[in-house]
Amino acid sequence: MKIRDASSDQPLNLRFESSDGMRIAWGRWPQRGSLRGVVQIAHGLGEHMGRYGETIHALTSAGFIVYGNDHRGHGRTALVPEHFGNFGAGGFELLVEDMARLSRIAKAEHPDAPLFLLGHGLGSFAAQQYVIDHSREIDGLLLSGSGVLDSLARRTHWGPPSQDVLNYSFDPERTPFDWLSRDNAVVDAFMADPLCFDELKPTALASFFASAPRLADPRKLRSIRSDLPIYIISGADDPIGEQLVGVQALIERYREADVRNVAHDFYPAGRHEMLNEINRDEVRARLLTWISSVLDQQRT
Repeated sequence: MKIRDASSDQPLNLRFESSDGMRIAWGRWPQRGSLRGVVQIAHGLGEHMGRYGETIHALTSAGFIVYGNDHRGHGRTALVPEHFGNFGAGGFELLVEDMARLSRIAKAEHPDAPLFLLGHGLGSFAAQQYVIDHSREIDGLLLSGSGVLDSLARRTHWGPPSQDVLNYSFDPERTPFDWLSRDNAVVDAFMADPLCFDELKPTALASFFASAPRLADPRKLRSIRSDLPIYIISGADDPIGEQLVGVQALIERYREADVRNVAHDFYPAGRHEMLNEINRDEVRARLLTWISSVLDQQRT
């Protein structure tokens, strides 16, 4: 099976300058037909926007223009492998700020269009922090491959989650990355991709885990607007979501913070990348159905 690469449609040939001077690579993928809204994608750890080609195609075909950037220390922002996994002096805080900057670009270019933020993996934790400060700037939040960062940090003793830890329940082990997806072609494409890597540099990891207390703080979570629509998707076997334990804890935290509109889809036997799983067509269809339901509610 050929893995569709977003960069084959349009490269991330645009750049904006972050507050620390780092030049962030980003791109936009235009919708087909009438514009229904904007979806901004925040990708996961060790990957890049080029791995979202099929998801981007599904979104643009449904009338959504897609924006996305390669995070600092990733992909075309990092430029060379020596910079992979290095957030720079600004750390995870500026990674989230970069996402907010891209949102402002998208809103400036499409001021009347609803804006949805879709975060996966590392990008989902960045999106969790984003909505603490910016929930009124978006129309919906979608989280994939997420969980509660404080619990994940405790499980790994604040060190990098090793492939052994993430892969331990998948036996027999075919590769160190079986935890990503049941689709062998997806796993093999990740391993062969020169823009993919397996872990953050120690200082970047420390800045990432340093955000855990804020993401778990009930007072911070109560700053999220109570009517923000949130949609969470997770594979039941995703180790990042702690086999749903962490995902359910996240949902409970939002509900305790009086965020009332939290929906979810859990997929039996699904692994970390539900958007790249063997049932990805179903996953993307349900994602689009949820976005459409939010848009319908806004019109009533």
